[in-house]
Amino acid sequence: MNVLLLVSAVLDWPSLLGPTHSMVSTETNLLQKFPAGGPPIVWQVNKGDGYASPSIAGDRLLLFHRPGNEEVVDCLNPRDGKPIWHFAYPTAYRDRFGYNHGPRSSPVIAGDSIFTFGAGGKLHCLDLATGAVRWKRDILSEFKLKQNFFGIGSTPLVEGDKLIINVGSPTVVAFDTRTGKELWRTGNEWGPSYATPVPATIHGQRRVFVFAGGESDPPNGGLLCLDPADGKIAFTFPWRGRRFESVNASSPVVFNNRVFISECYGSGGALLEAQANGGCSLVWTNKKFGTHFTTSIYKDGYLYGIDGYVMQAARLVCVDAATGKEVWGTQPVWEETVTTKEGPRKLVRGTFRGSLLSVDGRFLCLGELGHLLWLDLTPQGCRQLDRVWLFAAQQTWTPPVLCRGLLYVCQNERDPFHDTPPRLICYDLREPK
Repeated sequence: MNVLLLVSAVLDWPSLLGPTHSMVSTETNLLQKFPAGGPPIVWQVNKGDGYASPSIAGDRLLLFHRPGNEEVVDCLNPRDGKPIWHFAYPTAYRDRFGYNHGPRSSPVIAGDSIFTFGAGGKLHCLDLATGAVRWKRDILSEFKLKQNFFGIGSTPLVEGDKLIINVGSPTVVAFDTRTGKELWRTGNEWGPSYATPVPATIHGQRRVFVFAGGESDPPNGGLLCLDPADGKIAFTFPWRGRRFESVNASSPVVFNNRVFISECYGSGGALLEAQANGGCSLVWTNKKFGTHFTTSIYKDGYLYGIDGYVMQAARLVCVDAATGKEVWGTQPVWEETVTTKEGPRKLVRGTFRGSLLSVDGRFLCLGELGHLLWLDLTPQGCRQLDRVWLFAAQQTWTPPVLCRGLLYVCQNERDPFHDTPPRLICYDLREPK
């Protein structure tokens, strides 16, 4: 019987980008190599439509999804998947482009409250212990907004006693986390995007960075830097692709008083330098570093991200953060053999529009077709350390969640080769002694 080592520096995973708001985890003592057949499954549960990632605090895991015609919050025990409470309300949201009809925004846990923002604009504050409704608002109706391309998709941010949401026209609104009362609104005509607001301390001052821009004609959007205390705008920077059917979806990356933003519909990436007295200056742009919905990761002077909005053309890229020049770009692909009714069939698979998580001196990459990889990403190149095919399902676009050595992965589509339905799966990534 294996005795598992304690995972050091463990933190809850209370929202989409994790405890650091950057897809960087402080956990260690994780598997160096995947066992034959992949990491052990601790538990799994079927899920409905949606791209929201789970959120975890202590002995509570929140899964926000849509089985049938309801948006549902299921509270589960993160160690064994056993249900604790269930909350549901009806929804009529339909995706105009034929993608699935569930929530895109992940639950946010803060103290003893959780906040969910459904695809149709329903905002709820629930009691973490019981699931009881503390307050709710209908954002689309109250702010007279039209449905964005893919519905609501920006995960809210809790900053102190404020719930900050990329609403659109006005661009940003803050609500009191305890009562739901509006505290301030700010911004311009830029519409709601699919990027999550990111907090940071810049030149000793607390700031929130909102990358706005959704459906509008002509397309508009860009970065807002604001003071979370009162919503006062420190600076704005327009940045948006010129295509009508384009959105800003990758969250800002903040480091060393600088902010990286990126979109994949023509403008690409830009690095800004925040000034101590307000304002910003443009450091560099790179049209060939255009991230779709994956948030890039900064490490040791370099940015690592996934460029491209078409699956077959998406590349894993390393960019020098000082100059914006591409150091290398690669498209990891390989062959897989599957069994069909007609016999064995070879398929070309790859990471494509996957997700990156920096942890334990390496990178975890969850490919959009269900592969999990350990990668060594450095300025010298991309080295694949290990790879396993978790399931053969498309639209694996939900970022993975790592908490206390357990990895939570959303399978968003049916696996046609193994006939498994959409699921939330918990894998054991702890290194055995």
